[in-house]
Amino acid sequence: MSRDKASTMDTDLQKVFGPPVPELYEAATGPNGSPALTRALELRSFLALTEEQVARIRDRVHADMDPDRDMGQLSADRLRFDAQWLDAALQARDSYRTALGDLLRAMPPRAQNTRPVGTPQLKATAPLPPSAARALQRTGAAWTRRP
Repeated sequence: MSRDKASTMDTDLQKVFGPPVPELYEAATGPNGSPALTRALELRSFLALTEEQVARIRDRVHADMDPDRDMGQLSADRLRFDAQWLDAALQARDSYRTALGDLLRAMPPRAQNTRPVGTPQLKATAPLPPSAARALQRTGAAWTRRP
Protein backbone atom coordinates (compact mmCIF):
# COMPACT_ATOMS: atom_id res chain seq x y z
CA MET A 1 0.00 0.00 0.00
CA SER A 2 1.35 3.45 -0.88
CA ARG A 3 0.59 4.67 2.64
CA ASP A 4 3.61 2.69 3.85
CA LYS A 5 5.94 3.87 1.09
CA ALA A 6 7.91 7.09 1.36
CA SER A 7 7.35 9.96 -1.06
CA THR A 8 9.50 12.94 -1.95
CA MET A 9 6.96 15.30 -0.37
CA ASP A 10 6.59 13.67 3.05
CA THR A 11 8.73 16.35 4.70
CA ASP A 12 6.58 19.08 3.14
CA LEU A 13 3.41 17.40 4.46
CA GLN A 14 4.90 17.22 7.92
CA LYS A 15 5.91 20.90 7.81
CA VAL A 16 2.35 21.94 6.98
CA PHE A 17 0.32 19.52 9.09
CA GLY A 18 2.70 18.71 11.95
CA PRO A 19 2.88 15.02 12.81
CA PRO A 20 4.73 12.37 10.77
CA VAL A 21 2.90 10.85 7.79
CA PRO A 22 1.64 7.68 9.56
CA GLU A 23 0.02 9.83 12.25
CA LEU A 24 -1.48 12.08 9.56
CA TYR A 25 -3.22 9.06 8.03
CA GLU A 26 -4.65 8.20 11.45
CA ALA A 27 -5.83 11.79 11.96
CA ALA A 28 -7.44 11.88 8.50
CA THR A 29 -9.55 8.80 9.25
CA GLY A 30 -10.55 10.06 12.70
CA PRO A 31 -13.75 11.93 13.52
CA ASN A 32 -12.08 15.35 13.16
CA GLY A 33 -10.17 14.65 9.92
CA SER A 34 -10.09 17.72 7.73
CA PRO A 35 -10.98 17.55 4.03
CA ALA A 36 -7.71 19.31 3.16
CA LEU A 37 -5.67 16.68 5.00
CA THR A 38 -7.64 13.88 3.35
CA ARG A 39 -7.04 15.39 -0.10
CA ALA A 40 -3.34 15.96 0.62
CA LEU A 41 -2.88 12.36 1.75
CA GLU A 42 -4.75 11.07 -1.29
CA LEU A 43 -2.39 13.00 -3.57
CA ARG A 44 0.57 11.80 -1.50
CA SER A 45 -0.52 8.17 -1.94
CA PHE A 46 -0.76 8.61 -5.71
CA LEU A 47 2.65 10.29 -5.71
CA ALA A 48 4.27 7.49 -3.69
CA LEU A 49 2.86 4.88 -6.06
CA THR A 50 4.01 6.80 -9.14
CA GLU A 51 7.49 7.30 -7.68
CA GLU A 52 7.69 3.56 -7.11
CA GLN A 53 6.80 3.02 -10.79
CA VAL A 54 9.53 5.44 -11.89
CA ALA A 55 12.07 3.60 -9.73
CA ARG A 56 11.06 0.20 -11.13
CA ILE A 57 11.41 1.37 -14.73
CA ARG A 58 14.74 3.05 -13.96
CA ASP A 59 16.05 -0.11 -12.32
CA ARG A 60 14.87 -2.25 -15.25
CA VAL A 61 16.65 0.03 -17.75
CA HIS A 62 19.82 -0.01 -15.63
CA ALA A 63 19.71 -3.83 -15.51
CA ASP A 64 19.22 -4.00 -19.29
CA MET A 65 22.18 -1.66 -19.82
CA ASP A 66 24.51 -3.45 -17.38
CA PRO A 67 27.98 -3.60 -18.97
CA ASP A 68 28.35 -7.24 -17.91
CA ARG A 69 25.13 -8.25 -19.69
CA ASP A 70 25.30 -10.18 -22.98
CA MET A 71 24.89 -7.72 -25.90
CA GLY A 72 22.71 -10.28 -27.67
CA GLN A 73 20.00 -9.69 -25.05
CA LEU A 74 19.86 -5.94 -25.70
CA SER A 75 16.64 -4.88 -27.46
CA ALA A 76 15.97 -1.44 -28.91
CA ASP A 77 12.22 -2.14 -28.94
CA ARG A 78 12.27 -3.04 -25.26
CA LEU A 79 14.24 0.10 -24.43
CA ARG A 80 11.83 2.25 -26.50
CA PHE A 81 8.89 0.72 -24.66
CA ASP A 82 10.57 1.37 -21.30
CA ALA A 83 11.28 4.97 -22.36
CA GLN A 84 7.57 5.46 -23.12
CA TRP A 85 6.60 3.99 -19.75
CA LEU A 86 9.19 6.15 -18.01
CA ASP A 87 7.93 9.27 -19.78
CA ALA A 88 4.34 8.53 -18.72
CA ALA A 89 5.36 7.79 -15.12
CA LEU A 90 7.46 10.95 -14.87
CA GLN A 91 4.61 13.08 -16.23
CA ALA A 92 2.24 11.58 -13.67
CA ARG A 93 4.81 12.12 -10.90
CA ASP A 94 5.29 15.75 -11.88
CA SER A 95 1.52 16.31 -11.98
CA TYR A 96 1.02 14.84 -8.50
CA ARG A 97 3.94 16.83 -7.10
CA THR A 98 2.52 20.03 -8.60
CA ALA A 99 -1.01 19.36 -7.30
CA LEU A 100 0.21 18.46 -3.82
CA GLY A 101 2.58 21.43 -3.73
CA ASP A 102 -0.23 23.80 -4.75
CA LEU A 103 -2.49 22.36 -2.05
CA LEU A 104 0.20 22.67 0.63
CA ARG A 105 1.00 26.27 -0.37
CA ALA A 106 -2.70 27.14 -0.07
CA MET A 107 -2.85 25.86 3.50
CA PRO A 108 -2.64 28.45 6.29
CA PRO A 109 0.38 28.22 8.59
CA ARG A 110 -0.01 25.69 11.40
CA ALA A 111 -0.33 28.43 14.03
CA GLN A 112 -3.53 29.58 12.30
CA ASN A 113 -4.91 26.03 12.24
CA THR A 114 -5.03 25.88 16.03
CA ARG A 115 -7.76 28.36 16.85
CA PRO A 116 -10.32 27.84 19.61
CA VAL A 117 -13.42 25.98 18.55
CA GLY A 118 -16.13 28.07 20.23
CA THR A 119 -15.22 31.74 20.13
CA PRO A 120 -18.02 33.90 21.54
CA GLN A 121 -19.66 36.38 19.19
CA LEU A 122 -19.58 39.94 20.47
CA LYS A 123 -22.98 41.67 20.61
CA ALA A 124 -23.80 45.32 20.91
CA THR A 125 -25.87 45.75 24.03
CA ALA A 126 -26.08 49.53 24.22
CA PRO A 127 -29.28 51.08 22.84
CA LEU A 128 -29.04 53.25 19.74
CA PRO A 129 -29.30 56.99 20.22
CA PRO A 130 -32.80 58.28 19.32
CA SER A 131 -31.61 59.93 16.09
CA ALA A 132 -30.07 56.66 14.82
CA ALA A 133 -33.19 54.69 15.77
CA ARG A 134 -35.38 57.17 13.78
CA ALA A 135 -33.01 56.91 10.79
CA LEU A 136 -33.27 53.12 10.84
CA GLN A 137 -37.05 53.32 11.03
CA ARG A 138 -37.14 55.71 8.04
CA THR A 139 -34.83 53.46 6.06
CA GLY A 140 -36.97 50.45 6.83
CA ALA A 141 -40.10 52.36 5.90
CA ALA A 142 -38.55 53.41 2.60
CA TRP A 143 -37.85 49.76 1.76
CA THR A 144 -41.40 48.70 2.54
CA ARG A 145 -43.06 51.51 0.48
CA ARG A 146 -41.79 50.44 -2.92
CA PRO A 147 -44.34 50.90 -5.72
